[in-house]
Amino acid sequence: MENETKTIKGINPQVWAKFKMLAVKNRASMGELLTSIVETYEKNNEETWHKILHCEKILSDEEAEDMHRITKKIRKENWVRNAAHI
Repeated sequence: MENETKTIKGINPQVWAKFKMLAVKNRASMGELLTSIVETYEKNNEETWHKILHCEKILSDEEAEDMHRITKKIRKENWVRNAAHI
């Protein structure tokens, strides 16, 4: 099953050529390179979301509540949003 041929649809020929060249440069099979790319992507994606979700707050809780209240008021007063229901 390991040597089974797989296909990937919609790959630009230039991107495919770069992928093959990266494998050659890194002395890796294309399968090893693809595995490495996926693992790196997953790691970077998790780190990015961790930074976003666990960073220092920009607004205090009071400022966030004020912003939410003001935004809600503006949306209620927005005639364009209400005009769609007429």
